[in-house]
Amino acid sequence: MTTTPTDAEAQATAEYVRFAQAEAAHIPDFPKDLPLRPVNHVAVIGAGTMGGGIAMALANIGIPVTLIDSSEKGLETGLRRVRDNYAGSVSRGKLEPAAMETRLSLIKGSVALADAASADMVIEAVFEDMALKQQVFRDLDARCKPGAILATNTSGLDVDAIAAVTKRPQDVVGAHFFSPAHVMRLLEVVRARDTAPDVIATLMDLGRRMGKTAVLARVYPGFIGNALFRNYTREAHFLVEEGALPHEVDQALTDFGYAMGIFAVHDMAGNDVGYQTRKAQIATRPQDRRWNDLILKLTELGRLGQKSGKGWYRYEPGSRQPLRDPEVETVIEQESARLGMVRRPIDAEEIIKRCVYGMVNEGAKLLEAGVALRPSDIDTVYLTGYGFPARHGGPMYYADRIGLREVYADIERFHVEHGYWWEPAPLLVRLARDGKTFADYQRGTA
Repeated sequence: MTTTPTDAEAQATAEYVRFAQAEAAHIPDFPKDLPLRPVNHVAVIGAGTMGGGIAMALANIGIPVTLIDSSEKGLETGLRRVRDNYAGSVSRGKLEPAAMETRLSLIKGSVALADAASADMVIEAVFEDMALKQQVFRDLDARCKPGAILATNTSGLDVDAIAAVTKRPQDVVGAHFFSPAHVMRLLEVVRARDTAPDVIATLMDLGRRMGKTAVLARVYPGFIGNALFRNYTREAHFLVEEGALPHEVDQALTDFGYAMGIFAVHDMAGNDVGYQTRKAQIATRPQDRRWNDLILKLTELGRLGQKSGKGWYRYEPGSRQPLRDPEVETVIEQESARLGMVRRPIDAEEIIKRCVYGMVNEGAKLLEAGVALRPSDIDTVYLTGYGFPARHGGPMYYADRIGLREVYADIERFHVEHGYWWEPAPLLVRLARDGKTFADYQRGTA
């Protein structure tokens, strides 16, 4: 299933990847000569890691930026981080000192939201909290000039709900950058219900100018990327509950072509990320499906990942090398017993199928719902933002290569064995039944 592609297959995959990234720029219902809005000055709200990275991405192409934070301390920290990032590039020979100073001169700091008033575009990059973002947009609505583009860097919240608190929903758009924003190539542009076409076209063009691959999505929890990523991570966690160990899952994923396995990624990011939100959701989440809370248990045990020296793995002082830890493996075994599960050996083939096919099934649902325009857009998101192995061309392309009848048969089997999360997408069922592919669907021949 994961054999090394032949030279001909590798060449075909590379050609597909180039096609997919070029195709992402085309929006079928927009005229090619649609006038763009001017973007000569941008305000970025929030001087954290994300906001600072966005400011750098803009300054790198010569656009003046006002970086605004709610506190002097936060602003000072953010500006220092920006300078340190540029200095690191200079020390590695990637940037000339004069270019560093030119870029820094384009980034001005402020603690006054009123300084966003003259900006052509405002990009909000505050904490991922709906109430906070809505308040920022109320304030921006009252201060910003007519025609200014108001973009939110949410990674999955409802952009329609954010736009609804303004009197200018046509100017509101999602701009999901990936961290570090001055490095990562993906930009998910999120089209809300009332977003004006020229706002979308302007942001897509700005992404291109910043050297990014911009992909259009509709409003949906997690948009394209995080919607699929939920399936990937959930199955990895379920596999650990059922009998696999973190290093076994990660080994299967790296053998498949990922640079890092999911549990090593968790440890790098911090297992406590999102802890409060996940904990709060337990009381109200549906009870007709399986959930995984093991990461909450690790957080409560102080196993936060690299920053605490132990997470899904243990880490020697000063090292980021993940090492097996009998202590966490005992915790995992105890959790399986608490859930009434009899642990079993799980091979690499099942690990890959459950982690990847869950994404394929979700991708089919996004296509039916119009969240993603094309299968190739889903692949582009995964190749440029989520580390999906380029040799496999993206999850949808990979499924076509395996054969949708075979993929569907496995998904139906997983549905019988594991329930709710594996309900087959109707589009996948239809394509498999008709002997078609996602490529046929994109061409309009299925």
